[in-house]
Amino acid sequence: MARIAIIAGSPSLGSRLFGLTEHVEERLRRAGNDIAWISAAELPSEDLLRANFGSPAIKAALDAVESADAVVIASPVYKASYSGALKTILDLIPQKGLQGKPVLPLFIGGTIAHLLAVDYALKPVVASLGGTHILGGVFAVDQWVSRLENGGYALEEQLRERMDEAVAELNRELARYRQINQEQVLKLG
Repeated sequence: MARIAIIAGSPSLGSRLFGLTEHVEERLRRAGNDIAWISAAELPSEDLLRANFGSPAIKAALDAVESADAVVIASPVYKASYSGALKTILDLIPQKGLQGKPVLPLFIGGTIAHLLAVDYALKPVVASLGGTHILGGVFAVDQWVSRLENGGYALEEQLRERMDEAVAELNRELARYRQINQEQVLKLG
């Protein structure tokens, strides 16, 4: 159906952020979408910090964003902004690298007071990368995501419902983009 890149900006693989991204990934796959993962915690840190465009891992991450029909940008919030690890990934994306792609933000923080981090920190950067269609997204508070003994995560029901609506919105936008593209092809052909 569609190719979606999920960029996870947590520097730690044990972050509750992955409770959000795993839920979204599962819902997107269930809808028939192909998912490419880009995780700050798994990319070579020296390559990220030095913007090593020759690194195979960095090339693969940038190729995933370039070929994506949509991008999910996920990050923990630290000091009223997204993580520095996410910033290093976003800094590698070309100037118009998000143009024509719906962007779904997923943020998690210690308090609801950080809710505006999406509007004031992320949206200007996404816009500078050519992203003009930023969906409402989801902001979660740490306490709404519990780590399970088996290594997974449990989301509070209200959060799961909001996440499901965000995925449904992304799928609607992808369908709308496909419709527009098909109409343009028919006009040209």
